[in-house]
Amino acid sequence: MASENWLSEDFYKTLGVKEDASDSDIKKAYRKLVRKYHPDVSKEPDAAERTAEINRAYETLSDKDKRAEYDEMLANPYGRSAGGNPFGQGFEGAQDGGFRYEYRSSGEPFGAGDFNFEDLLAGFGRNQRQAHARPAGPIKGEDHHAELSIDIYAAYVGAERSLNLNVPTVDEYGRVGYQTKTLNVKLPKGITEGQQIRLAGQGLPGYNGGANGDLYLKIKFHDKPDLYVKNKKDVYQAIDVKPWEAVLGGKIIVPTAAGRLQVNLPANSQNGKSIRLKGKGIPAKEAGDLYLNIRISVPKAESEADRAAWAQLAAHFDGKSASN
Repeated sequence: MASENWLSEDFYKTLGVKEDASDSDIKKAYRKLVRKYHPDVSKEPDAAERTAEINRAYETLSDKDKRAEYDEMLANPYGRSAGGNPFGQGFEGAQDGGFRYEYRSSGEPFGAGDFNFEDLLAGFGRNQRQAHARPAGPIKGEDHHAELSIDIYAAYVGAERSLNLNVPTVDEYGRVGYQTKTLNVKLPKGITEGQQIRLAGQGLPGYNGGANGDLYLKIKFHDKPDLYVKNKKDVYQAIDVKPWEAVLGGKIIVPTAAGRLQVNLPANSQNGKSIRLKGKGIPAKEAGDLYLNIRISVPKAESEADRAAWAQLAAHFDGKSASN
């Protein structure tokens, strides 16, 4: 029997022996089963099939080299694939440990997102090793966790995401394959960084008819130098302020993550100072705050009139400094 099909049968279970059984124990079990199921003496309807299974098991376990290779495969079903990837060379160019994925948003274009699956494949091999080590019966697939990065704007209004994933599967014979799944993920308004979304039945596949595990998506916001989150729900955003606005102060209209807001800008505002807008951060159950970081933006002098205006301003303040 070809070694690539070994995982479809548990030879130790077929012979009714433990994995550490001696050569003598394996031979005794084989002889006992052959006498019981040989088609010439057995009245069992599946006697011929059972005998073939028994012979395949004994052929492998009675040979020292084949048994060693079989044991190695049980311990690490996918160790022969590059990087431990159960999909082997068929996944060249795939991202995140063997998973290929596409990320699309429906509705407003909230921007690109990332799905981090680094821990999934490691657990997949472990799940299969546990299946071979446990008694027969349904085994539930493992729950797994991944990280989903979203734009901060999505937390203000809610969104829906579609994730197309190539994920591992195990058929009824224990053979590994993969299939494409499309998962629709609803992001509720007010979702905070670190919050988890549970997708029931979307974890690693079960074994022997066991239910699939669940997939938990941990939310992470895309941070940018001029827009980021602290304390899970406090939003910090840079706003551009003209020099005369910073000096004179007053009401200004500012586009923010929370929408266009009218802001009272204090007179003589300095670059790098912040304005706190209470309750305008992530709209969670207890809303965070929005901090507007002042960034004074100096317009270019593109004409003689512009330069004259700046020169007049410079002369005024130079004269004021000299008098002091």
